[in-house]
Amino acid sequence: MRQGRLFVISGPSGAGKGTICSELLKSEDLELSISMTTRAPRGKEVDGVSYYFVSHEEFQKTIDEGGLLEWAEIYNNRYGTPKAPVLKKLDAGKDVILEIEMQGAMQVKKNYPQCVLIFVLPPSLSELKKRLIARGTETPEQIELRTRTTLDEIKKIKDYSYFIINDDLSTALQDARTIIRAEHLRVDDRASEIIERYENEEV
Repeated sequence: MRQGRLFVISGPSGAGKGTICSELLKSEDLELSISMTTRAPRGKEVDGVSYYFVSHEEFQKTIDEGGLLEWAEIYNNRYGTPKAPVLKKLDAGKDVILEIEMQGAMQVKKNYPQCVLIFVLPPSLSELKKRLIARGTETPEQIELRTRTTLDEIKKIKDYSYFIINDDLSTALQDARTIIRAEHLRVDDRASEIIERYENEEV
């Protein structure tokens, strides 16, 4: 059985990485990574489905045991990606997709070098600003700050394997599917399987 691929999608806020992930999950055979958090459940969130909800002590214990692919602290709560469930899915031949900010993506790359890092870019900084304004979730000051810091974030693209410019969603999705397909046509970990297929053929 082939090993699954871990696809990590990140990029500046407003680039559209969340939309791309959501659409890929609808159309591709992908498993979504479930995060662990120390915050309390909200609304109809379900443990093990929305998040793995744990105490601060349990979260720290998981860190100490090397059980997270990445983690970060946000507003006094911790969020992270548990390693064991992801590796179990990959070992079963399932592809896993993880949408995460860039700092977390670098942690994943360090802890699981085989991951496939995909950087989602806006078509331009001016278009990014328009999207952030249209989203209506941030103040004008926050939008200005995000726009100014985006260029610094884009400079981190050299650490990634692929990039997608999200100008048109359908084209961006086609590019993402092409990357997924290409990764499954790599020879590196399938050479023996391919050779065996032809060796066992009766001619």
